[in-house]
Amino acid sequence: MVAVKMSRRFLMSGLATAALLPTKLIAETFPVPASLPLEKRDYAKARLHFHTHLLRQGPSPEKSLPLGTPAGARRVSYPGGPDGSIELIAWLSDYQPSSKLKPAVLFLHGGNATGDGHWALMQAYWEAGFVVLHPSFRGENGQAGNYSGFYDETADALAAAHYLENLAGIDRDRLFLAGHSNGGTLALLAAMARNFRAAVPISAGVNSWRYFHRYSDEMPFDGNNPREFIMRSSVCFGHSLKCPTLLLRGSEERPFDADHELLIERVRTAGMPIDKLILPGNHNGVVPGAVIESIRFFNQFT
Repeated sequence: MVAVKMSRRFLMSGLATAALLPTKLIAETFPVPASLPLEKRDYAKARLHFHTHLLRQGPSPEKSLPLGTPAGARRVSYPGGPDGSIELIAWLSDYQPSSKLKPAVLFLHGGNATGDGHWALMQAYWEAGFVVLHPSFRGENGQAGNYSGFYDETADALAAAHYLENLAGIDRDRLFLAGHSNGGTLALLAAMARNFRAAVPISAGVNSWRYFHRYSDEMPFDGNNPREFIMRSSVCFGHSLKCPTLLLRGSEERPFDADHELLIERVRTAGMPIDKLILPGNHNGVVPGAVIESIRFFNQFT
């Protein structure tokens, strides 16, 4: 049989049909557990005792151009990672600090690289009165650092949140979090690691076994260590979610499945509000409407 490779960018575009997915050609190097573990330790504390072991070090698997400065953005840099050792690029919406503090949204992009098209989707936030920070992550767009597949990138997201909330004129009590696709996955993990006022993950993954089974060529860590998967799977830490959360998904996407339902059950059992909503659209087409819906949700807390 001749192996067929399809780029993840093509798969995420919504142009590929289920019949075209090369499911039989993905090597089953690790089992997807039938029963997903529930960790007792809080996710933030678990991160203090875990360091991912990368078998492959290098940039993001998505080829991309260096980042410029799109219209409506101010290019800034923030110290990524838990130790601040990597300077990473972020785009910040233009605003004037004043004595009246402003609410802010940290938006985590989809895919494994970003670009002007992602930034254009942020316009609705600043038109609604939010300051927006749109960070890139390690190894993306020609930047320093090793791609880790959701783990060290979560540290970058947390570092970006710290950068945003410490800008002049930002209301730290109205710091919101959103993200799409891979960014939605990161948003859930970040919201389990620290407090935000509210979070809206869009088309997020909750089960890293399933993700890396599908995109095995992206997996840089040791697949023989179940802990690597646990620390990238928000469903295993449902009790750790630290803010009200709304999960959004497109009507033409894979629906909320048993893994998402399990996450919701575990979050609610711990007493944190979480809900889900289907919006019209496919994986990428849902984003503009989801941004508007996230603004409605955030405005409940402003």
